[in-house]
Amino acid sequence: MSLRRVEAKNAPAAVGPYCHAVLAGDILYTSGQLGLDPVTGELPEGVERQAEQALENLHAVLAEAGLDFVNVVKTTVFLADMGDFPAVNGIYARFFAEGVPARSCVQVAALPKGGLVEIEAVAVKLP
Repeated sequence: MSLRRVEAKNAPAAVGPYCHAVLAGDILYTSGQLGLDPVTGELPEGVERQAEQALENLHAVLAEAGLDFVNVVKTTVFLADMGDFPAVNGIYARFFAEGVPARSCVQVAALPKGGLVEIEAVAVKLP
């Protein structure tokens, strides 16, 4: 099995010693994506905008590996406040309009850079 590290040009730089994703054979494992603006490195105001940007960043990582949201089989959503669950669901549903993957959603004590939401995914190359 081959391993390829993926660094997406259109996603914000990693905020630690990790890559955007690793492609292991036909399976892509992404690092969590915050709602950081890829140009400024800043977080937008509000959980809806951060969720939207996190999913746009995730899309950039998927695209760099030649994949799209239809290839995603599992996501994990990390929320700073579970009270934001309904708002994030609304944004999330727009990005996965062609079919939703399996998902876990958990509240965490804190996210890097004071983020309100972070999303990671596992995707599979289809034959």
